[in-house]
Amino acid sequence: MTPSRFLAVTLGLLSPLLHLGAHAADFTVSSTDIAPGQTLASAQVFQGFGCTGGNQSPQLSWHAAPAGTKSYAITLYDPDAPTGSGWWHWSVFNVPASTTSLPGGATASTLPAGAVQGRNDYGDNSYGGACPPPGDQPHRYQLTVWALSVDKLPLDQQASGAMLGYMLNANALGKAQLTGLYGR
Repeated sequence: MTPSRFLAVTLGLLSPLLHLGAHAADFTVSSTDIAPGQTLASAQVFQGFGCTGGNQSPQLSWHAAPAGTKSYAITLYDPDAPTGSGWWHWSVFNVPASTTSLPGGATASTLPAGAVQGRNDYGDNSYGGACPPPGDQPHRYQLTVWALSVDKLPLDQQASGAMLGYMLNANALGKAQLTGLYGR
């Protein structure tokens, strides 16, 4: 194969992936409760373990999901937790593709029909707010909306964060993320 033919074939094979990447880059998430790179409000802080907060999930809106999105998942994860594996604060999956926002303070009864709240690392099936140990550095709280290629993930509310993460990465068309900070 000549170098020019090899280049043409390679570009032909990569073109759909490059196109998908461009559309995934348009996928965004915003919140009236979390400003990117800023300190989380007391409403999003855990109530317990020495923290005093409202323990309410943030309001979320997302836009421009990749073509072919069949459902969404939302995760809130602290990669800085001193556990060796981070800390899962919240997960919601099997959110219908017609949904593009969640209200602040979402609960099982206010989530869209069919949506499932997974188990957080506090051991609950609900939102568990920020509560890092006291220290000098604030932790990062990565809130991610995942656009998925499947209608439903084959998981129930007892799925671990690791299992959910595996399924999300296996079925992701794109993801939109914002990161808030919190320390004490």
